[in-house]
Amino acid sequence: MPLLTNQIIEQLTQHRSIRNFQNKPLTNEQVAVLVDAAQHASTSTFSQQYSIISVTDPKILKEIGRISGHHWLMNAGHYFVMVADQHRNLRIAKAHDSDPFILHSMDKFLASVFDTAIATENIMVAAESMGLGGTIMGSILNDSQKMIELLNLPELTFPLLGIALGYPADEPELKPRLPKEMFHFRNQYGSDENFDQQLASYDTLVASYYKHRSSNDRTETFSHHIVSELAAGHGRRAELVDVIRKQGFMLH
Repeated sequence: MPLLTNQIIEQLTQHRSIRNFQNKPLTNEQVAVLVDAAQHASTSTFSQQYSIISVTDPKILKEIGRISGHHWLMNAGHYFVMVADQHRNLRIAKAHDSDPFILHSMDKFLASVFDTAIATENIMVAAESMGLGGTIMGSILNDSQKMIELLNLPELTFPLLGIALGYPADEPELKPRLPKEMFHFRNQYGSDENFDQQLASYDTLVASYYKHRSSNDRTETFSHHIVSELAAGHGRRAELVDVIRKQGFMLH
């Protein structure tokens, strides 16, 4: 009988975001290992369409804290910004007098996003295997143009995610995920027949989690969380498409 659990599966199913860190920086060797783990992630057509920026300048970190609204990242042991990147392949195209048209397309933009996201998850899994913890931060997109300026990002690049990593100073409770019946289907998208009942049960579970967790307890359900996200308004990050196009991704 095949083994249905192992150390890696246990680690993956115990993931929790860490935002409170010990005052202990990562070593250069640890950073190198994490970058190596990212480098060996799956990549679309072996095009390796991402770059990684280690941010160590306190002034830049402070500005990223302002952009993201999460100033606690200043206390992390290390901070990465993960960049969707077709600029490197553009340079190769120009060097070989090859038509770079496709690099500007929606298809290649998405491919670079996929590569970046997969490499990001490899870093997080590797970090947790080393006894570290962290948070993947999409909040750097609150001002993507400022991020581009801060990091001097060239044409055909886009800052996608931040990763704050370090030694955990606490161990948050495991946040309950959606029941599998609500997102894992067979052969076609699932029926809405039992949706309301399943959601009500999950809302109760999430409300209990928030009420009883050891820090920052509050009254909230999953439904309330989603509605709150939608209440951010029509203008939230509305400039993203324009900034992406400004970076040379024509999205045609």
